[in-house]
Amino acid sequence: MSIHTLSSRDFTRDVSAAKRAAAEGPVFITNRGRPAFALLKIDDYYRLTDQGEMTLLTVMEGIPGGASIEFEPSHLDIQLRSTAFD
Repeated sequence: MSIHTLSSRDFTRDVSAAKRAAAEGPVFITNRGRPAFALLKIDDYYRLTDQGEMTLLTVMEGIPGGASIEFEPSHLDIQLRSTAFD
């Protein structure tokens, strides 16, 4: 894993380059020569914060008594129709 450093000005000028660099490892964005922000992939963030992907189920399990809540969403019967624009 490599660590990249970009000035705030370089980050603003080329956000795409910062995102490409973040694919290889964290990117430190400096303000007046000092690290001010860190850019990293969302998977790395989840790993660092020990979080999995947030879903309704994981949120409900985190609520006291939430694991025992029964949830049966109703089925939506959606039918698409073509529209004529005159």
